[in-house]
Amino acid sequence: MLYFLKRLCVVFYGIFFVFFAIPLFAQTHTSIPMENQIYIILEQAQARGLCSVLSGVRPYTQNVVVNAINEILGSEPRGSASSAGRRGLSRTEREILEQYLLKFSKPSVGLDLLRGGYYGETAISKDDDSPLSINAGVSGDIQGSAAFFSGGDNYWGTEIWAQAYLNGDLGNFVSYGFDFAGGLIKAPRNFLGLYNTYYEGFENVPGSEYQNEMIRVYTQPLTYFPYSYKKRWDGSIYFLGNLSSFEPWPDSLAGGYGIDTEITGSFLDDKLIMRAGRISHDWGSGPVGSSLAFNQMARPFAALEAEFNPVPWFSIASLAGVLEYNNRDGIKNSSQTFQNAFSITMIQFRYKDYVFFDFIDAVIWPKRFEIGYMIPIINNYFYQNNVGDFDNIAMAFNLRLQYPGLGYIWGSFFIDEMNFTSNIRTLDRQMFAWQAGINLPVPVWSFSSVKLSYTKVNPYNYTHNRNFNPWYGDLRMETAYINNGASLGHYLPPNSDEILARLTTMPSSSTVASIQYQLIRRGADFGSSAVDGSNLLSELDPEDRDDKSVLKRFFLRDGAYQWQHIVRLGIDWNLSTAPISFYGEAGAVISYFTNIEAEANVTGQAHSYSVINTQEYPRTTGFIMKFGVRIFPR
Repeated sequence: MLYFLKRLCVVFYGIFFVFFAIPLFAQTHTSIPMENQIYIILEQAQARGLCSVLSGVRPYTQNVVVNAINEILGSEPRGSASSAGRRGLSRTEREILEQYLLKFSKPSVGLDLLRGGYYGETAISKDDDSPLSINAGVSGDIQGSAAFFSGGDNYWGTEIWAQAYLNGDLGNFVSYGFDFAGGLIKAPRNFLGLYNTYYEGFENVPGSEYQNEMIRVYTQPLTYFPYSYKKRWDGSIYFLGNLSSFEPWPDSLAGGYGIDTEITGSFLDDKLIMRAGRISHDWGSGPVGSSLAFNQMARPFAALEAEFNPVPWFSIASLAGVLEYNNRDGIKNSSQTFQNAFSITMIQFRYKDYVFFDFIDAVIWPKRFEIGYMIPIINNYFYQNNVGDFDNIAMAFNLRLQYPGLGYIWGSFFIDEMNFTSNIRTLDRQMFAWQAGINLPVPVWSFSSVKLSYTKVNPYNYTHNRNFNPWYGDLRMETAYINNGASLGHYLPPNSDEILARLTTMPSSSTVASIQYQLIRRGADFGSSAVDGSNLLSELDPEDRDDKSVLKRFFLRDGAYQWQHIVRLGIDWNLSTAPISFYGEAGAVISYFTNIEAEANVTGQAHSYSVINTQEYPRTTGFIMKFGVRIFPR
């Protein structure tokens, strides 16, 4: 296998150099993708006090990660007299870090078969040692998945991706990257039913901007665990033999493409980072993947961003970009009412290694030259009142309390809309989400930790009414907190909660393993007992929000709710003798519904509920497996 890969590389790069014939070299300031395990390692190292506090603005650049790894490797070894309960590195942990340091550090000039790239460098001028370089590489990811459900329903899925990339340095302070991937995808779903964007019985008034619509509702991709699937294709997908179809979803085998790009500058010893690009993000001082405001599960989009860390106790980051539509009803029809931009600013305060506080200010706004939303020192909430209430404003707060060596606790609060003079407990208009959790290092295993958390997302959170807009005529524009059909915030849908327990460990230098349990409960967005406000496309009735019975919420006690108990085991294994890694996960999902005896969500009162098992809301048990192999893993 290794011989075959070597021959493949030689052929690929031979062809490449015939056409391009330019010196090549590895970049230093482009970002490391959020899927990389290094983020989990750095998170645990900070909790143990092994390195300086890193920013809550992720992804990190390659140079930032290399510096952090070097700092961790300089920490005291295990068994020495560490202060404040801090634990040094074990031999396995050092091996792990040295492998990542080799992976992210500048390679030797020439063909590197273990990286799948060719590297070289040249100076900008004879008297200048600043590098001007290009690095070319390839990678591949082949994945198969299967699900077996009670009742004999079986499903099969696949993701087969080939990637080519160019990246490099433009001097000492600026780097660029261009990744292009093409793939074949099959991610089957089932149609569940129709859902009212307002609620059943909402009366449409001709000419009004508030119009109830019936939307089609589907299951999560069936060969993946609930809320774990992130689309890897951009735009539409294309069924073989019909490349002009612009279809929305690969229920059967289809082709797709994905493009990630960036040009990033790092100045003042990484204190000022500026980027233009299209990549995934994860913002907040909580654990990776937990953000309520800007989560790594969101789809990437083109944006300009900057982060400034002038002193250890303060930093500010800001981003402004153009969001992408979700193909629900054809490329033209779906995009004409979704023409949105997104701006977000996060201010971080820190007290040594103990206290972290974030304030986040975000806005979804229909595309126009609204320069105020692009300036981070202007608060979006107040600025909206200056230019007119046509936009979707949101705020978030994160607080993390840490004692190095023992771990940390955190809490997050996201506000989409709130009215502090109204009943916060029972009104749909109180559109917010909150989260609390604890993250504890496990001292007996290498880079191991336990995460326990609870997340609650209220009905209609992340949603917004479609409105007439001065810049778009009679089109009712969508300004929900979403990009390409997925939430920009947490992966849970509105009107849901989650209990999560996860153990992550690295038992050897080549293996990462995890086991987790989730209980996810969410309001049904289909069927006769659907609960309003349970879908990202829901719209809240603007009339009598404090008085209407139908606009009151009673979690679990106002309609049908799906309960999902999820247990999953995952593992990644990197070969030390070849540029190949294997990964997989397996587990079970037990799903059932509860319902009330009264008509859903119209009485304005809470009702007792019980477990049901009907054709409309059935009980199922599913076993899900996924296995994949990466060639030249990045």
